[in-house]
Amino acid sequence: MAVLVTGANGFIAKYIVHDLLNEGYDVIGVVRSQAKADSLAKQFGGNPHLAVEVVHDIAVLGAFDSVFHKHGKNIDIVLHCASPLPSEGDDYEKTHMIPAVNGTIGILEAVKKYAAQTVKHVVITSSVVAVMDPAKRTDSTWILDEKNWCPLRKEDINGDFHVAYMVSKTYAERAAWEFLKNNRGEVKFELTTLLPTYVFGPQLFEEDALGSLNYSNGQVQALICSSPGEELKPDMNAHFVDVRDVAKAHLLAFQKEEAAGKRLILTSCRYTSQDVVNILNEKFPQLKGKISEGPNPGKYDASSVVGEHHKAEEVLGIKYAGLEKSIYDTAAQVLKVELRL
Repeated sequence: MAVLVTGANGFIAKYIVHDLLNEGYDVIGVVRSQAKADSLAKQFGGNPHLAVEVVHDIAVLGAFDSVFHKHGKNIDIVLHCASPLPSEGDDYEKTHMIPAVNGTIGILEAVKKYAAQTVKHVVITSSVVAVMDPAKRTDSTWILDEKNWCPLRKEDINGDFHVAYMVSKTYAERAAWEFLKNNRGEVKFELTTLLPTYVFGPQLFEEDALGSLNYSNGQVQALICSSPGEELKPDMNAHFVDVRDVAKAHLLAFQKEEAAGKRLILTSCRYTSQDVVNILNEKFPQLKGKISEGPNPGKYDASSVVGEHHKAEEVLGIKYAGLEKSIYDTAAQVLKVELRL
């Protein structure tokens, strides 16, 4: 059984590739350049069960055709992880909307064209932002629910890259479900979308922890680099999930029949930036007195201790790592590569 993984050199996707190979699957990884392809193949030790293909621009409709023309009849599962992350810029249509939506439609069209009867399941990495309503962010009674959809539209972006990201993920996921609805008679695959919250955890390969980290782990990195007495920046009160659990969920999503046709939020619990600096100061003596302690040193936010249970735990049978383990493993790796241990 061959599994296609797009964005295979990404933070989450490398763990997915690792888990797939460990479970005996053949993997076809898709990346954006030959340099990334060479690097990925090298990191996985030239594993003969990993083939890496290059798709330079997923925003171009038809971009995946060459991959499916070559491998289509051997691909049973598609894990579509490639999508732009939140970033500042001048043209959010170009940097967020088009790659997210066209990348999703493009890979589904390629399945329809070359592997309509052979691909059994497609799993798409969406985001929790696709269920969120910013207007209700301060409403303590509002909880994450897979039944909800983010109400924001392109017209709401107005130069805000966070809004651009939310809209792009929402539009892309909606496009996937609409595609399946419109093509149900022509394709065989089931669809599952996974909606992770902020994703913490160490990089699969230590060398990837050098320099700036991914968007979520950048929060931890920023707090490690804070100074005594500073305000907490970023000052977060949100949900998190460990990268290793997100990767595991991608495999379970196509392995378990119950996941077919579902949107599944992936989250362990709430956390605050105060919780993160508490862990950093408690677990890493070399940081004590050198980084911010926050406004309430040692006091954990009660909301971060109480987990919210979502469908993924029941459907996938997943047991999430806690905040302390995830932050500790992330920070320990950062400190090691920065020679601060």
